[in-house]
Amino acid sequence: MYFRLLKLEIKNFFRNPQFGANLAMKILMGFAMAYFSLVFIGCAFGLFFFAREEMNVDPVLLLSKYFLYYWVIDLMARYFIQQMPTQNIKPFLTQNITKKKLVNYTILKTFFHFFNWGYLLFLIPFGILMLVYDYSVLSTFCFLIGILFMFYFSNFLNILLNGKANFVIIVFGLISIFAALEYFGIIKLSDYSEQIFYSFFNSPGLFLIPVALTFLLAYIAYRNIYKNFYLDQGLEAKKVEGKTENIEFLNRFGQTGIFLNNDIRLLKRSKAAQSAALGGVLFLFYGLLFFNSAYQNDFMKFFAGIFVTGGFMMMFGQRVPAWDSSYYPLMITQNVPYKEYLKAKWALLVMAIAVSMILGLAYALISWEFYFIIFAGGLYNLGANSYFTLWAGAYNKQGIDLNARAKSFGGGKNSFNLKTILMLIPQILLPGLVFAIVKYFFGMVPAVAAIGFLGLLGFLLREKIFDFIVKIYKSEKYSTIQAFKQV
Repeated sequence: MYFRLLKLEIKNFFRNPQFGANLAMKILMGFAMAYFSLVFIGCAFGLFFFAREEMNVDPVLLLSKYFLYYWVIDLMARYFIQQMPTQNIKPFLTQNITKKKLVNYTILKTFFHFFNWGYLLFLIPFGILMLVYDYSVLSTFCFLIGILFMFYFSNFLNILLNGKANFVIIVFGLISIFAALEYFGIIKLSDYSEQIFYSFFNSPGLFLIPVALTFLLAYIAYRNIYKNFYLDQGLEAKKVEGKTENIEFLNRFGQTGIFLNNDIRLLKRSKAAQSAALGGVLFLFYGLLFFNSAYQNDFMKFFAGIFVTGGFMMMFGQRVPAWDSSYYPLMITQNVPYKEYLKAKWALLVMAIAVSMILGLAYALISWEFYFIIFAGGLYNLGANSYFTLWAGAYNKQGIDLNARAKSFGGGKNSFNLKTILMLIPQILLPGLVFAIVKYFFGMVPAVAAIGFLGLLGFLLREKIFDFIVKIYKSEKYSTIQAFKQV
């Protein structure tokens, strides 16, 4: 039965109207998996020999010391990237297939996700090196099994955390605080991590603890999925107090203000939009990579400046007009002024970027030079990337279920095609090229100023740019309507 379900999913992939986009995304994911596979293998050798030869410490001890931080980062990444494949399976509930088999198949599929098998590419070489250097066979086996089941534990914990954004924010905030306390030497959370995970090696029987916890959490996750595995789950009418919202201040801006009011309501009410906003907030912490030695060069600081201020723009802006997919055909029949519609979306992006630039002042505590790079990146996002993001949205024809908690920037669905990928060139590569050329000939300060100047120039030319983008949206109007009707 499981193989029959797999065959049907394969047929669905090849017969999907979005086959071209899906195939392109699969190819990109294949390259990404190949890259990270090599990274994991390289990290196994790099960590082992770096610990032994450079730091003169036990590699197992070093891995245990910082594993807790990595485990939390892995859990955060799973929450935003790893999807539960229940929506593809639910239609089979109308067939003569037991719900138990479908739930088992759903959980089984998660083990084939790269998050769950990719770590073997690190653990197996690391374990082989341990055996080569005369570590105990039993202790090595117990340590690796204990670490592996910690990742499986994350897999089932991710299932239970699905949709619980507040909990994730709290966990991320706490681990950020502990990381800062660790950096300043106030609290050494890594010492506790070392004691816990090194015990898998030192006291081999303790590896059964994560194994037992994983099986317990697997059972809880199974019961949770089984309980909610219905075609009409989430469609029940909920009695809530109705209330209208209107920001009077925005009404003075005419139709642009009306659209902006609607977008603010969207962010307050839609789970998918809230997830996009949360992802944008998390981008503010991207600059913390500045502490990593790999980010000490000027070029990486420049990219940090783009990402710190552009998180919401990337998470929300690239899904325009998909946010309105449920009523887009009706909206078009109302002779909506495209320019005012797009200006409202752009105004929302501009406000988010401006707020990010203000909050980014916290990085001035690290370095004023670094903050000026962030400020210049914000100006470029204001006057250039905001337009490119809206332009790319004209080719994004994958609708959004506003009531679904989107765990990734794609809303759990593929929103990529060749044209949107090409839009990344002016968004990332163009400013990078300008920065590199100016820096090479004139130095760091003129390079940062050049990026800021491009943003200011784009801001001044916004009317001409909007006229061009409106033409693109009008030319794609009918194909967009047709695609949204297929969702």
